[in-house]
Amino acid sequence: MKSTFNNWYDKKMRATEELSAETDRAEKTLANISTIAIVGLSRSFHKDSQFVARYLQNAGYNIVPVNPNADTILGKESYPDLKSIPHPIDAVDVFLPSDHIHKAVDQAVELEPKPRAIWLQLGTGEQPKEIEKVKGTGIEIYENRCIKVDHQFLIRPKKESTNNN
Repeated sequence: MKSTFNNWYDKKMRATEELSAETDRAEKTLANISTIAIVGLSRSFHKDSQFVARYLQNAGYNIVPVNPNADTILGKESYPDLKSIPHPIDAVDVFLPSDHIHKAVDQAVELEPKPRAIWLQLGTGEQPKEIEKVKGTGIEIYENRCIKVDHQFLIRPKKESTNNN
């Protein structure tokens, strides 16, 4: 039996055809990525960005901290910006105030090879200019969504059910 939270997620994220299609895209993206750069990952254990990063690490993703004020976070080398990461990344998860998001999106779009996706975390609001920048680049963009919540409801149940067989 599905939990109340699963039912809530399904109702909310599939409330319209557009949301349902976006949720399907998010599920495919999460199933096909392994390295996630987390822009704005805090050194503080109690911040949401840290909680999300720890969850993603425990789920098997390789996280890449992006924080100009840290050398390492969660045992991983931290980079001052996306351009400084010396290896390909599959997705960019952005934990920045709304008025700084454009910098991360600009850098993500310039990366080669391009990431498959950009997640603009919950609380960042609508970002129509950033959505427009990403159009035609081949990068999926998810605004005002949490990558952890999406993984928790879209990917984790499938992995758990295959482990129980």
